[in-house]
Amino acid sequence: MAGRIPQHFIDELMQRADIVEIIGSRIQLKKAGRDYKACCPFHGEKTPSFTVSPAKGFYHCFGCGAHGTALGFLMEYDRLEFVPAVEELAARLGLEVPREDSAQQPAPLAPLYAVLDRSADYYEQALRAHPAAVEYLRGRGLDGETAKTFRIGYAPPGWDGLLAQFDRGEETRQHLLAAGLIVPREGASGHYDRFRDRIMFPIRDSRGRVVGFGGRVLGSGEPKYLNSPETAVFHKGQELYGLYEARQAERRLSRLLVVEGYMDAVSLARHGIRDVVATLGTATTGEHLRRLFRVVPEVVFCFDGDRAGRAAAWRALQATLPELREGRQVRFLFLPEGEDPDSLVGREGPAAFGARLGQATPLSDYLLQELRQQAGSDSLDSRARLAELARPLVGLLPAGVYRELLTDRLAQEVGLQPQRLTAALGGMPAPEPPAPPARRAAHRPPGGRASVVGQAIALVLSYPQVAATIVPPPGLASARLKGAGLLAELLQLTRAHPDLNPGALLERFRDRSEGPHLSALLAAPTQVGESGARAELADSLQRILALEREERLASLASKAAAGGLTAEEKEEFRQLQRGQAGSAR
Repeated sequence: MAGRIPQHFIDELMQRADIVEIIGSRIQLKKAGRDYKACCPFHGEKTPSFTVSPAKGFYHCFGCGAHGTALGFLMEYDRLEFVPAVEELAARLGLEVPREDSAQQPAPLAPLYAVLDRSADYYEQALRAHPAAVEYLRGRGLDGETAKTFRIGYAPPGWDGLLAQFDRGEETRQHLLAAGLIVPREGASGHYDRFRDRIMFPIRDSRGRVVGFGGRVLGSGEPKYLNSPETAVFHKGQELYGLYEARQAERRLSRLLVVEGYMDAVSLARHGIRDVVATLGTATTGEHLRRLFRVVPEVVFCFDGDRAGRAAAWRALQATLPELREGRQVRFLFLPEGEDPDSLVGREGPAAFGARLGQATPLSDYLLQELRQQAGSDSLDSRARLAELARPLVGLLPAGVYRELLTDRLAQEVGLQPQRLTAALGGMPAPEPPAPPARRAAHRPPGGRASVVGQAIALVLSYPQVAATIVPPPGLASARLKGAGLLAELLQLTRAHPDLNPGALLERFRDRSEGPHLSALLAAPTQVGESGARAELADSLQRILALEREERLASLASKAAAGGLTAEEKEEFRQLQRGQAGSAR
């Protein structure tokens, strides 16, 4: 795999990118004062509410709330993931994307993509030339438009049909071999085609590049499905068949249905159900889930209702638990025994299948159903067994609201208070009780402490080069006020990198939990111009420190009343009281 893209290159990219040019090449922008406006490309509207700020390197829609940098726009509008979007932006600027640890990089991958794409073309042409293969697909309910959308093809029988499409040079042979398209002959020189007499399903990455193939035998031969082997560009545990096509069909997906087979995905798409992907003959992995949740907030797993389908669903549930966060939803759809999505949608139609989707079982309900079945009849012993069975599963969940809610649900099932269940199982740490509210000081500056910190952060984001001239005051990084540490980090960043523009500064937080909050702050109109930003920011920092001293003084006063101050705290209390008295004079 290629190395990481260095941060300094992302910074340079964001500083050199012209967001107006990039967005303007895709939608029509009109000048509106210092900014540009358009009808939002992410939701239907007649009155323009989509604004592009060249000064901030940032776009924002006041209608649907979409916002981001030039890089973010490429990811959203062109449906690209982060690395392909960086590569696209770099190509527009004529820049080569560097990689860290470049000395350890593998050979260039472009030749592999080239032979894979050319092979997909060959298979498509071969399908049109073989009526038996066309009839097979028609018999499965597919039409030419669907086949074209998914680039479905056919690998003719014979040992070297694909090989004959390429020159006989050794370099080309090595590229075909590295792409998994040919196989060395055992005990003899030369190679032969890996795929023969099979319907071919090209597997495409997020940029639409062919990275591998799945081949289904026409008759009853074995193996029924044959996938490309692992290569430098194809990893079965990461790729999802149909994801690229789903994102092309629906600009703003809200859900993805995960099925088990290529034909299931294609057949559902043929019937208008486009938000569907398939795993490549492997169990669902954590990487699959991470890719899915980067695209949509909801995933529905679809399995046969037989024993094998239930076992696969249980494995999918276990893979899903570590990836669950607030805002993510997972449901399970079990089909009637003997049916798969391909056969069922053909028999019932898309409306009936859609109704089944709407009744899919939430993960928590499915989990409890399975645990009840494993634990046995409703008795004291079975409830204790249910709790023990749940322990390792709940332990897979990340800490957060979802884990707390599921623990509460299990406690109801077992018949214990959540705290007692947590204590009994040990391995399920209890959520910390909310801290008692601190004693508030009598006086508070207008706007409150959170808004003061937020205003300061917004100023740093909007005018990073102004912020670079301000030395963060001592004590800001350790202040207890919410957001103060983040503000100190932003100020240090601007001082270390004084050339960062707002877009570049924001991109440094793309993969951090603070990123969405910072985006929202940058999207809000600034009430202070650049000329007054420095004085306003300096004043905000002083108010933050004053609030911090006020909060600390109130906390120590409360502790002193209970007679619990240490010697160091007593000295700190005296110093703070002197400081307050001095400021009052």
